[in-house]
Amino acid sequence: METHEQELSTQHINANGAKIPALGFGTFELEPAEAESMVAHALEVGYRHIDTAQMYKNEQAVGRGLKQSGVAREDIFLTNKVWTDRFADDDLQASVRESLEKLDTDYVDLLLLHWPNPDISLKETLGALNDVREQGLAHNIGISNFTTRLIDEAAAQTGAPLATNQVEYHPYISQQPVLDKLAEHDMALTAYCPLAQGRVFKEPTLERIGKAHGKNGGQVALRWLIQHDDVIAIPRSSNKAHVANNFEIFDFELTEEEMRKISALHASDGRIIDLSFAPDWDNAA
Repeated sequence: METHEQELSTQHINANGAKIPALGFGTFELEPAEAESMVAHALEVGYRHIDTAQMYKNEQAVGRGLKQSGVAREDIFLTNKVWTDRFADDDLQASVRESLEKLDTDYVDLLLLHWPNPDISLKETLGALNDVREQGLAHNIGISNFTTRLIDEAAAQTGAPLATNQVEYHPYISQQPVLDKLAEHDMALTAYCPLAQGRVFKEPTLERIGKAHGKNGGQVALRWLIQHDDVIAIPRSSNKAHVANNFEIFDFELTEEEMRKISALHASDGRIIDLSFAPDWDNAA
């Protein structure tokens, strides 16, 4: 495991001052008991980036998992997300303090706005987010599920630079417009749903490429993501073997041709997460 940890320690994305491990462990839809055991297991495997959110209702369990792992807090990059009903000034700050108490930590390494909320001024919300950062409750700040237009607006309204935009990204969806826009602002893209909710494991193209490297389709999909410039992936699993397998992506490299073949899987109907309150998504270039 030491070898894997050493390899992972070199796989970081630098984005506006944030040094983010390129592979993280997501906790969306994990029940508290699962979240606690899987977070501890992920850290034992070698992950050093854990992602949660107020909306996941598992912050306390994630905090217990962090402690259970025995890994020093300063060696873990912890991301949390504020839900849209707490975006008003003062309310956002209060919600972050509540989250820190649940997580049993003094700070998060990265704090994101979980979704855009057109009912509250983005300037007000970003002001509150900046305040949290200035208080030291979050070392870095960012956004999630923002379109190119909203990325520009957020970058113009924030006092401190934004580190990342967390969006759905996997081989079946093109995020090229978002990637290009984030590059303009020196921001990273964090890919949620990177395994397309398991669809990648049944994809013949990924399976064929995987056989050439002794890997499965999920490992190929994750490798494809982190082999892009400034892309972070946060797969989630409630299966310990899968958590370990998802980590085994630093000992091979995809060729340019393989990268192109995977990108060719993009489809206009490839998006999985499209909630009723989602913004008008960018069309792929």
